Amino acid sequence: MALFEQKLMWARSWTLPALLLAWAFPAAAQSEPPQDAAAVAPEPSQAQDAAAAVPEAPRAQDTAAVPEAPQAQDTAAAEEAQWAEPAQAPVGDAPLATEPPAGEPLVLEPSPEAVEKRFESVVVGTSEARTSGSIHVLKPAQLERFERDDPAAILQTVPGVYSRGEDGFGLRPNVGLRGVNPDRSKKVTLLEDGVLFGPAPYSAPAAYYFPLATRMQSIRVLKGPSAIQQGPQTVGGSVEFITRDIPASESAWLDVAGGQYLYGKAHGVFGASTERAGFLLEGVHLRSDGFKELDTVGGNTGFTRNEWMAKGRYLLVPEGPVRQTLQLKLGYSDEDSNETYLGLSSADFAAAPLRRYVASALDHMKWHRTQVVLSHELEAGGLAVTTSVYRHDLSRAWRKVNRFRGASIASVLADPTSARNSIYYGVLTGELDTSSSQDALLIGPNDRTYVSQGLQSIARWTATTGPLSHNLELGARFHYDSIRRLHTEDAFLMQGGQLVRTSEPTYTTADNKDSTHALALHATDAIGWGPLVLTPGVRMEIIRSASRNHLTGTESSGALEVLMPGMGIYGALTRELGLFAGAYRGFSPPAPGQPDAVLPEKSINYEAGARWTRRGERLEAVGFFNDYSNLTDICTFSSGCLNDALDRQTDAGKAYIYGLEVFGEKTFRPGGGVTFPVSLSYTFTRTRLREDFQSADPQFGNVRAGDELPYVPQHQLYATAGVETSWGGLALSAFYVDAMREQAGQGEVSPELLTDALLTFDVNASWNFSRWGQLYLSARNILDEQAVVSRRPYGARPNAPRAVIVGVKLGI
Repeated sequence: MALFEQKLMWARSWTLPALLLAWAFPAAAQSEPPQDAAAVAPEPSQAQDAAAAVPEAPRAQDTAAVPEAPQAQDTAAAEEAQWAEPAQAPVGDAPLATEPPAGEPLVLEPSPEAVEKRFESVVVGTSEARTSGSIHVLKPAQLERFERDDPAAILQTVPGVYSRGEDGFGLRPNVGLRGVNPDRSKKVTLLEDGVLFGPAPYSAPAAYYFPLATRMQSIRVLKGPSAIQQGPQTVGGSVEFITRDIPASESAWLDVAGGQYLYGKAHGVFGASTERAGFLLEGVHLRSDGFKELDTVGGNTGFTRNEWMAKGRYLLVPEGPVRQTLQLKLGYSDEDSNETYLGLSSADFAAAPLRRYVASALDHMKWHRTQVVLSHELEAGGLAVTTSVYRHDLSRAWRKVNRFRGASIASVLADPTSARNSIYYGVLTGELDTSSSQDALLIGPNDRTYVSQGLQSIARWTATTGPLSHNLELGARFHYDSIRRLHTEDAFLMQGGQLVRTSEPTYTTADNKDSTHALALHATDAIGWGPLVLTPGVRMEIIRSASRNHLTGTESSGALEVLMPGMGIYGALTRELGLFAGAYRGFSPPAPGQPDAVLPEKSINYEAGARWTRRGERLEAVGFFNDYSNLTDICTFSSGCLNDALDRQTDAGKAYIYGLEVFGEKTFRPGGGVTFPVSLSYTFTRTRLREDFQSADPQFGNVRAGDELPYVPQHQLYATAGVETSWGGLALSAFYVDAMREQAGQGEVSPELLTDALLTFDVNASWNFSRWGQLYLSARNILDEQAVVSRRPYGARPNAPRAVIVGVKLGI
């Protein structure tokens, strides 16, 4: 009884904050929510495989759930296979709350089946458990379990995903799948709600923008034969971020947190629906003063980011044989960060890994982005057609130290004690004044403007022909993107530990525009026959590019057509166990303005594995082999390229990338409302370049056949264990990544060309102090391990140090 009275006092103590939150977000129309789940179903695109979802309630572990909207592409026929799952009641029929025993508070607790089904991914109408390719979906409970902001740290929990560290915050992640070059995630197809979000996915695929992971409802990583559904990059696969959907009823949610290095987060959501319409407003502010210590001048080395999203939906025809829905999504994002490419010498890193040289005091990134997506959905029986028109605009200017007039910064930091380099090193650190024009620092903004727009339509149709069930997907996208570069530099002198601009005129290093028109078509069909699912597919890319260099007055154009077939097969041995295999053509287009002799990246990729799935359990082992007929590399500032080689492509020729991915997860349910979720993800990878070649990119240089690729760890492991109850939870994770080469090579590696192996631990604890409130504590890198995670482009850079964050979530 005393325990119950204590809980009651907690509930009463939070009545006022709940009322204040309700006052802060005025109520929308008070009409009853629609009774027909289909009437509020989101578009059945790949981005909306999860049915309509309210903003998550304060409790991260499988709480707020809403009735699942039916998915047009999942037919009964597809589940009548020999080893089909037993019929279950729709999620919408499952109770969202059960009457508590006397003296116990009411807790919203949907069934585990409801939560799993609601966020189950569907690939060409085939459930995640029966798909013929490798797919992993990070669901809300997994995303909130550790409250991470860094997209790379989140994605590395999936086998086959690698990352090259840079700023420690994940502002510009470098992500690769199955051994592809992780530099700026340019070899991965990146999507938000089924729409390409890269600044210019064809013309300049380097992803200088990533959406804030904290506002994502789920994340889907797609590899294997199904990768041809998404493009243009199919060599590794795709990563799709799924945003929060419009709630079925009025809902408000707030997450506020603070921590070390003046970390701060404010994340608010408000949405509501009537019988015909609904809306969602969401905003996130994320900031930190930074963990690096700037020599001499001190100051902020952190960032601020803001991201806003508004969604509106209107049911044009809510009932009848043909239903139609119109949805509008608007977005705005900006960043103001004091980020740099400048790292440290090995000796300085060993002494003070969080140090930052004074030469980077003026380095500053600023950008803003707008987003508009208008979608129309038509549903008629087994047919669902979603058509979207979209446009993204991104403007960015990154002012940073680029080089000395007489030496490269990378070579200076590689050997700072030599007679010649010691002078340059002294200028970098502010210990010496500039003494000649050769040791003047060239600093300037890389000013770029991006446009990405297009029209795409995806049709899904389910049917049965005799003993065969079909889930057919047809897609078409007409896309245009462009990048306008204006790069300038000014000369600065180091005087008394301060940077002083000279009277020299500003020098323009790049003034050009690249653009691409692309028509992409794809068709896939998941054909079910008893325990077998066969998934043939094909993708076609028709690309026309143009480049104009305003400095030289030259123009060039390019044309490319490529056909990418694929085939996957899944066979169920038992209801829980199945085998799968597949092969497909990988492709990565060349950037505009390349010489005629440059070829696209092409490969034939194979995979085979076994998958065991049951309620709360999954065990999967996959072997993959990527046979490249032509591996390519594009030289970028982030990899250490200078002006003359910038954006130039190198054809590396034949290569092998192969490995093994193992994934396992299980939730132990001993009873009494206690669960113990555990998971493990392991990746083994080997690479081999098979031809000699030379590249201006310092990640490659002079390559000999047999060399290994840079930034691909041989071993990578991620594991979690936790305990969760209705009162809260505790979770611990461990992440290990092997040392990686900084440059292609074989045999023994110089320490100057190697990152450090790294083992880190994170812990997160949460306490649900009331029905609508939660306190949480997140500790990242709790052992404060420091390692070199990258030496590109200029010197050694660290991972983020230990950080403790405390937050509160409120929801009504």
